[in-house]
Amino acid sequence: MIVEHLEYDDVADRYDVGIFTANQSGQDFSRATEKLKNHVYDYAIVDSNVERAFVKELDTSSEVVVYAKLPRGFLIPTPVGDYNPDWAISFKEGTVKHIYFVAETKGSMSSLKLREIEQIKIECARKFFDELNQKITIDNVKYDVVDSYVRLLDLVR
Repeated sequence: MIVEHLEYDDVADRYDVGIFTANQSGQDFSRATEKLKNHVYDYAIVDSNVERAFVKELDTSSEVVVYAKLPRGFLIPTPVGDYNPDWAISFKEGTVKHIYFVAETKGSMSSLKLREIEQIKIECARKFFDELNQKITIDNVKYDVVDSYVRLLDLVR
């Protein structure tokens, strides 16, 4: 019920590029990928094998221009706590329907395997990006939960 009545208002706040460098010390590089060519950094710190496979596909895809594992400081406020999506991806214009995509990667698409709080945060993020597209852009920023690069392409084509 809270999510149904949730509204996000426009504000002038923006994220500075410094969000990608601030508070990045102390990273656990044992979870780092191999050297990447299309990521904003040379390496990405991944949280799971699903993310590791996802990065490999993103980095070798001809449709992807650039992508980033979103830093912990990139937050969407929700009634049940701040939410940090996993990825921002920019595709080559004309090859896919949506130019930008913000993704949450999960090993299982089954909602039964996601914690209830996590499900609520994901629903709030969907609402946030739906409203963003209605107020600011013309459906250029898409958000969804994916378990693979193939699923991502299905959503953006």
